Amino acid sequence: MKIYQYEKCESCKKALRWLKERNIEFVSLPIREKTPTRKEILQMIKSHNGQIKKLFNTSSKDYREPDVKSKIPNLSEEEIISLLQERGNLIKRPFVVGDGIALQGFKPDLWEKEPVLKK
Repeated sequence: MKIYQYEKCESCKKALRWLKERNIEFVSLPIREKTPTRKEILQMIKSHNGQIKKLFNTSSKDYREPDVKSKIPNLSEEEIISLLQERGNLIKRPFVVGDGIALQGFKPDLWEKEPVLKK
């Protein structure tokens, strides 16, 4: 399982602590330097039932840039995937993917229900 995170993100810190407390193995990756792969982004889109907007960190400064926010509605799925891979800060985090798991944001009540995260 991989967890893409940003070191200054409080939700990411809580998620990492939660995983460590439960002795759940994971690989932590800095989302700004190492963005999710196309396959991982597609996996997350599927977990959101095709709702691509849920991938975005809408509170980020990058997202609020006029040229970014205004062009997103007109982009194809492939263009959005490319944009997210170019600018990891646009991705809502933590971004957790692995065999049988795709989660975004840290919501302990939802994470507790994931069979893959139960030890």
